[in-house]
Amino acid sequence: MKISKILGLITMAILLVFSACEPIEDRDVLKNSFDPSNIDLAVVQATNGGNKLSIQMNTEGVTGYWDYILDKKYTDRVEVVFPFTGTHEFTYYATTPYMPNNDPSETEYVSKTVSVEITQLDEPLPQAYYDLVGEDLAGKTWVFDGGPTPDGRLWWFMSDPTNPWGIWWNAGGDCCPPADAAGKMVFDLDGGPNYTYYADAAGAPVTGSTFKFNGDYSKITIEGAANLLGSMEGGGNGGVFDIVEFTADKMVLHVPNAAWSTGWTWVFVPEQ
Repeated sequence: MKISKILGLITMAILLVFSACEPIEDRDVLKNSFDPSNIDLAVVQATNGGNKLSIQMNTEGVTGYWDYILDKKYTDRVEVVFPFTGTHEFTYYATTPYMPNNDPSETEYVSKTVSVEITQLDEPLPQAYYDLVGEDLAGKTWVFDGGPTPDGRLWWFMSDPTNPWGIWWNAGGDCCPPADAAGKMVFDLDGGPNYTYYADAAGAPVTGSTFKFNGDYSKITIEGAANLLGSMEGGGNGGVFDIVEFTADKMVLHVPNAAWSTGWTWVFVPEQ
């Protein structure tokens, strides 16, 4: 065999070895290379400055979810009547096939926000807001449907996890009201869904917390430093409460997973 041919074969073998050692693709670059600036977001208002909104993600091939303050939805478009004025930012959290993960709980997201200014509540809100904060939306105060001492009535009690009226122990009515039984809660929409807590009628307010309903108004969530009245002992589960009854004159809430693996039920009425 000619020497030149032998040298050629050796050169080819060396090249093959080096080629095999090189990565086919840079996984780290692919993992984080999706640019959120490529996502097209829009908020379309039914009227100029109005509160009826269509929140849109208009880029094909992108999946993810909207966080639009009131709730989160895994969809590219949300139609909503927004309940308060001001300038607000909605965020779309996007993931793509370029950011894969076999475990959905560890899926990578990138985010992009879009802002909208609402100057008027020209579209009527869902009834739950009027019931909670008042027909004029100016704010409303709620208290326990019972006094600070036992009175035999049902207003704060241990219940069946699957039945809010399945009474296991009438704590507030029979013997052991919560420490904040004489307190109050104020819900308002002054620039946002605000929740203010008072441990007693004359006490200092705990401010800075918020509230939100879920999409079908079957739950209410309290977020922030202040929790619901009566959540200091027994009740409470991180601020998420099932709505059992809700009118302008009465609010009954329940959790299936209170302390001691029981349910717990709250009954509130507007302050007189």
